[in-house]
Amino acid sequence: MKKQDFIFIICVIVVLTPFFIPQTHFLEYFNLWTATHPFIMSFFKFAILATVGEMLGLRISKGVYNQKGFGVLPRAIVWGILGMGICMAMIIFKSGVPTFLDIVGGCEKGTMAGLLAGELSWGKVGVAFAVSVAMNSIFAPVFMTLHKITDTHILNNGGTLRGFFRPIKMEQIIVGLNWKAQWNLVFKKYIPLFWFPAHTITFLLPANLQVLFAALLGVVLGVMLSIANLRKG
Repeated sequence: MKKQDFIFIICVIVVLTPFFIPQTHFLEYFNLWTATHPFIMSFFKFAILATVGEMLGLRISKGVYNQKGFGVLPRAIVWGILGMGICMAMIIFKSGVPTFLDIVGGCEKGTMAGLLAGELSWGKVGVAFAVSVAMNSIFAPVFMTLHKITDTHILNNGGTLRGFFRPIKMEQIIVGLNWKAQWNLVFKKYIPLFWFPAHTITFLLPANLQVLFAALLGVVLGVMLSIANLRKG
């Protein structure tokens, strides 16, 4: 373990410690802020945690947490914006999928939503899984492709803030994307094998725990997409 790893671990401990000290009431404030300002909190949550995940991915693949051209700050901005999109998607699919299931199953309005909000049962697991599959099948491919485009844009501009705010050469980047890795790794493996079950668990948790679990998944997402972006062939 290198010196940079000890520094990284210490920083993580310092950031997480307030959550586990009841006297600070930090967790209560965190849940309150999340409930009253969900999109703002989603911005900062993903800007910090998903970027940390990408730094971990870089550490795994390159042996360092940061390097020239990586663009930590531009990546944080992108993740913050994408985090707001994830928050929006969760709201839409948590509301829309149970309604769809009510219509398809000929149930009374609110039946499936009641199952999802109720005590743990096989019915609740089924609805949570349906929400997860719908969200990750419809939203996730577009989201992950957009992330890859912005990631490429950041790398092409040397990881600088000035370069980040240049117009994205969308057509050029899309043509040059590694679609083989995107399809075979991200779409065929990450989404069905990890994100389907991971977000099923997310939707089974109480609302306050969903926030913390989504934050942890943000770290995992950053690691996985970073490794996918660095994968060749």
